[in-house]
Amino acid sequence: MLIEQPPLFGTIQPVRHPDNVGDLTIQQRFEAFHALNPWVLRSLARMTADCAEKGFGRIGIGMLFELLRYQYGAATRGDEFALNNDYRSRYVRLLLAEHPEWSPLFEVRALRTD
Repeated sequence: MLIEQPPLFGTIQPVRHPDNVGDLTIQQRFEAFHALNPWVLRSLARMTADCAEKGFGRIGIGMLFELLRYQYGAATRGDEFALNNDYRSRYVRLLLAEHPEWSPLFEVRALRTD
């Protein structure tokens, strides 16, 4: 008997991918993806808040991305969740813009490209 696993950090939404992104910069592609999938940032914020509440001294956005990929895969059937690693640094910046108190938790480096 298969038991459905509830989402770890909120409700899983469908993933939408922007069209015609071939000639766009990473930032433009990220903005298009984020506009279609605002729930991704909310999920990352919930996970970050949970880690901060548990006393984590440092958090890696890579860990949060992998947890989100796992959560999405466990909560859906047949839906491919493509979360581009190029967006990691952009999501950290959004998290810190909304929650500057989390700045000690993340290491933020200069962007190498727009």
